[in-house]
Amino acid sequence: MKSLDTLIRLKRFQAEEKRRHFAQIETMIADFDRMARDLEREIDAEEQRSGITDAQHFAYSTYARAAATRRDNLLRSADELKGRQEEARLAYEEALDDLKKVEALGERERADAPVEIPPRNVAGRARAVMGG
Repeated sequence: MKSLDTLIRLKRFQAEEKRRHFAQIETMIADFDRMARDLEREIDAEEQRSGITDAQHFAYSTYARAAATRRDNLLRSADELKGRQEEARLAYEEALDDLKKVEALGERERADAPVEIPPRNVAGRARAVMGG
């Protein structure tokens, strides 16, 4: 029974780790998307300031070009993380299923375990019967 309790704790820990990993990826995607939107606003502001919106123009802002490259890299990274996020979600669901199976096994084992009956005080009973 003790080893089963240890296994249940292990499965809970593993499920929690998978949940944290999934949440971390989710947070990173949100951060990358937010940073990409911020860069997009900065690019628009720089293009309005310079009056040149064509990235192929020889006088296009170097800052706007660098910001666009950074934005594109962030969006590409976010897309890659979305694939990893799906893998992490599946791993988390699998860990939860494993945990449920082990917990169910533990419940069955507890239900099947013999009930311990405390020993009776035989000596005290004998004295009562014998009048002592």
